[in-house]
Amino acid sequence: MLFVGDTAKQRIAEIRRDSGLDSSYFIRVSITSGGCSGLSYKMDFDNEVQPNDQVFEDNGEKIVTDLKSFLYLFNSTLEFSGGLQGKGFYFNNPNASRTCGCGESFAV
Repeated sequence: MLFVGDTAKQRIAEIRRDSGLDSSYFIRVSITSGGCSGLSYKMDFDNEVQPNDQVFEDNGEKIVTDLKSFLYLFNSTLEFSGGLQGKGFYFNNPNASRTCGCGESFAV
């Protein structure tokens, strides 16, 4: 399962509205190689589910990931932190054994 925190849900709705995207667009999350800890998160809006995608709904938001990425994201929560010291979107990922200082990459 993938989860969406309240602050992330609110920010997703704002971005969707400001970008003119309708409710058919969902959040697609994937894991790519890179970053100072080895793996990085990638997040975009999408409106097409691919065959082998893992689809979850939490807190009124649909979040989709490919099977390989899901292995790294299992039981993670998408969060959002704003303000001067905020990180923006980030994952509270219980599978990460190490994260970089900026929070954009991790290792398992």
